[in-house]
Amino acid sequence: MNRLTLLLAAIALTATSAWACTNLIVGKKASADGSTIITYAADSHTLYGDLQYLPAADHKPGEMRKVYDWDSGMYLGEIPEVPHTYAVVGNINEHQLTIGESTWGGRHELEDTTGIIDYGSLMYITLQRAKTAREAISVMTSLVEKYGYRSSGESFSIGDPNEVWIMDLIGKGGKEKGAVWVAWRVPDDCIAGHANQPRIHTFPLKDKANCIYSKDVISFARKMGYFNGKDAEFDFANTYAPADFGALRGCDARVWAYFNKYATGMDRYLPYINGKKGAEIMPLFVKPNKKLSVRDLQNMMRDHYEGTPFDMTTDAGAKMLYDVPYRWRPMTFKVKDTEYTHERAIATQQTGWVFVSQMRSWLPDAIGGVLWFGVDDANTAVFVPMYCSITEVPESYRQGKADLYTLDWDCAFWVNNWVANQAYARYNLMIPDIRAVQNRLEDRWQQRQPSLEQEALALHKTNPAAAVNLLTNYSINEAQQATADYRRLGEYLFVKYLDGNIKKEKDGKFERNAAGTPVQPKYGGYNQEYFDAIISSGTGNHLRVTEPEK
Repeated sequence: MNRLTLLLAAIALTATSAWACTNLIVGKKASADGSTIITYAADSHTLYGDLQYLPAADHKPGEMRKVYDWDSGMYLGEIPEVPHTYAVVGNINEHQLTIGESTWGGRHELEDTTGIIDYGSLMYITLQRAKTAREAISVMTSLVEKYGYRSSGESFSIGDPNEVWIMDLIGKGGKEKGAVWVAWRVPDDCIAGHANQPRIHTFPLKDKANCIYSKDVISFARKMGYFNGKDAEFDFANTYAPADFGALRGCDARVWAYFNKYATGMDRYLPYINGKKGAEIMPLFVKPNKKLSVRDLQNMMRDHYEGTPFDMTTDAGAKMLYDVPYRWRPMTFKVKDTEYTHERAIATQQTGWVFVSQMRSWLPDAIGGVLWFGVDDANTAVFVPMYCSITEVPESYRQGKADLYTLDWDCAFWVNNWVANQAYARYNLMIPDIRAVQNRLEDRWQQRQPSLEQEALALHKTNPAAAVNLLTNYSINEAQQATADYRRLGEYLFVKYLDGNIKKEKDGKFERNAAGTPVQPKYGGYNQEYFDAIISSGTGNHLRVTEPEK
């Protein structure tokens, strides 16, 4: 099927979240080192990339917490504080609990504007109040039941060092307070994911150890007229967010790309991804054919469907533009009377920030939890190690350092965007230069991790505060150095590819002649596909240099 495929049905997702976040998951027996892993790309055209820090705190009786909508900043109300809240760095807390999300919208009539807990507040309030994934599910569902759920349909990745869960949740449209939901534990030897489409279809109603759900998840659907079959046939995803072509191809296809990379037999689900009616539904989780490392997940977050039928580096849109695997919005377009859609890959240009969370049960929490954190497009970003116990964040990642309208050359988000946006124009030329710096930094952190953690572990036995101080300084110093290195990378790219030329290099420096003058550069030019398109468009009639042979 052509990559620019006919859009078979109108895309049902809301405009603000239609092509948003991606979460990938690894159970502890499916990982190379026994850790549980969650990834998350926070994708939005108005989301600024920085790293939040919420310190642990004690609260007096009667103290209230104000709740603000995560997307808009609008004040929603307030709820009572709990006696003690835990420290949070990004989306991981001091107990290694990690929560990520992806929005899927679902049935519009189930959005509840009377609730005061939106999906973003739900994540961060819970991170401040829960230690484990199961406790987090209890906190999250209790919050929305008591205070109402403000947002549309949402999937959450909820993990601790021992287990990871996926929870699909949607409100009740103000008809009743709270939400309907299903949470399913990912088996330890499996991988899973979600990307803006609910992933739980039918589920085991009697396996309370691994699958829990709201008591009215089925009865509410019956009451609303969404479902009238047997309980065992109830399909959460198809009931509360019926999938169309846009949801399958733009959303579930990203999960398919992950499964296809690391599990065999995924071609059987291509008819489903392509929207074929009655096709076999892709499972919630699969067993990988190898154990995955943190580095594997970092690289998976850089995916553009390479090597699959949807490969964004090989279609006409890429071949005429230096193999660039990006398509600017809007996602759909028309040619004559037919509507088409671009692909939507895991890696995308409008990412605010991205992480790979590593949670390890055999280490103290302060050392075991690492949020490998990057800003902007995961493909060009660098994943910096941020330990869950750090007591401050790097200045170049600090919230409030800059914003989406304020360019700051000492800010990681802006420096990473500068690098990425240069590469979008001449992708196949610049991406090797970016990969070289990316790999150098990430190799260094990977190689340093065992000895650093041994040092921290030795300190932690007698002086836990000293161990935390060591990890805090390490995370800050490496992040600041990475920002400086990426700024130098941006300068290098600008100089090397100035004016469509490619400056020659020798012994790691730009080449000069014997007199010290820059040598003649190489010319970047274009590929044959570009020339063919120019001529086929008719432009060649006034560009012809030679007459064709008669």
